[in-house]
Amino acid sequence: MAKKKNGTICYKCSSCGYSQPRWLGRCPECGEWNSFIECVTDADSRSPAFSGITVRAKPVPLDSVNPMEGTRIPTGIPEFDRVLGGGAMKRSAVLIGGEPGIGKSTLLLQTAASIASGNPSGGRILYVSGEESAAQIRARADRLGITGSVQPGGIELLCTTHLADIDDALNTLNPVFVIIDSIQTVYSTEAGIVPGTVNQLKYCANELIGWVKERDAVLFLAAHVTKDGQIAGPKSLEHMVDTVISFERNDEQVRFLRAQKNRFGSVDELGIFAMTETGLFPVEDPATLFITSRTGPLPAGVASVPVFEGSRVFLVEIQALTVPAKAAVTRVYSDRIDSARVSRVAAVLEKRIGIRFSDQDLYINVAGGVRLTESAIDGALAAALYSARTDIPVPEHTVIVGELSLAGELRPVNRIRQRAKAAAGLGYTRLFSPEQEPGTIHITDVKSLIKELFGGSINPKPPVL
Repeated sequence: MAKKKNGTICYKCSSCGYSQPRWLGRCPECGEWNSFIECVTDADSRSPAFSGITVRAKPVPLDSVNPMEGTRIPTGIPEFDRVLGGGAMKRSAVLIGGEPGIGKSTLLLQTAASIASGNPSGGRILYVSGEESAAQIRARADRLGITGSVQPGGIELLCTTHLADIDDALNTLNPVFVIIDSIQTVYSTEAGIVPGTVNQLKYCANELIGWVKERDAVLFLAAHVTKDGQIAGPKSLEHMVDTVISFERNDEQVRFLRAQKNRFGSVDELGIFAMTETGLFPVEDPATLFITSRTGPLPAGVASVPVFEGSRVFLVEIQALTVPAKAAVTRVYSDRIDSARVSRVAAVLEKRIGIRFSDQDLYINVAGGVRLTESAIDGALAAALYSARTDIPVPEHTVIVGELSLAGELRPVNRIRQRAKAAAGLGYTRLFSPEQEPGTIHITDVKSLIKELFGGSINPKPPVL
């Protein structure tokens, strides 16, 4: 058979991938109207995902582009949709990373079942697993109670690690939702025979992303992480996809879903799930998740602050402990708040208040296990550190908001009214803020904050340990 000449023009259906030499108004394979796009053949291409046919790129006027062309597919899981920016964007690739056993496969299987049951006529779903057998995936589906809610044939399972097999399934089924669990297990003979190498990850991910970019489908790639919590493989893998999501956990059964990169939405939203025997479920009342319930008085070293995570306000409890240093060099133990921020706030207190931290080891924790990066927590962190050092508790029903400068000034933060409303709704009667807003106590610097909170001398003698 004669080899096709490079550069030959053909037309390819953007819905099912069917190609033929002439343009047609309706695709004879899938029946879609006006779905043919002009492509060019590349007979020398060895790419299994493109099959030697690539879309011919042409410039188009900006005002002629339909802004609704990139529509979203709701996952049916509100917390997941929140992190994605309102749903999964068509023709996009999403990378989900998390430590072993955190629930990546559970979340993706629940998402596939939710899409299949919510829109049974909206196309097929392909679940590719390189780590489990079909029987093991079916057993998980039965345990999660999602088998009966999925229409027959709604979810197709493919247990393989070979990219060519995945490509055949993609072109045959033409799914609208593709899950690869995980990308580190996929390999192609074009890039070697060992999966997980840098070349394999880049090559296989590029082929899969190239396939989904030409069709109205969504690609989810589950990814392994290193012992440091970073996604394993080359950093270019995160640049290739449209969205990077990290799956984290606290010490309990709570899971946090956070976007590190999102081309189609915010990276500030936080999804909160509870892991149970029957799967992942959104936390119904996350506003009180990070506040400790107590029957007695408030202990020393504890301060509360309302923080924004995306569009929601959470009341968070910061806990501090100071003890004499066990070595010549003091240390800061803080995995939920940046240790550099803790050291900076302690240095400002030592300089502006006169209370000594340079001979203390500092331990910082956040109730509920959430990571805090917002600068609005500086005031509460300063109050918690001062309280822990002097062993004087912060007054009850009090929250502190404000960014602390090196000069000891407290700077205003955004959306103070929403923070005050959330705090009042949970029974907090006093809110210290650098802004003059109704219902708040105005403070301008850390010295006035300490005086208002603790009264009397701002530099009492620390307790003898």
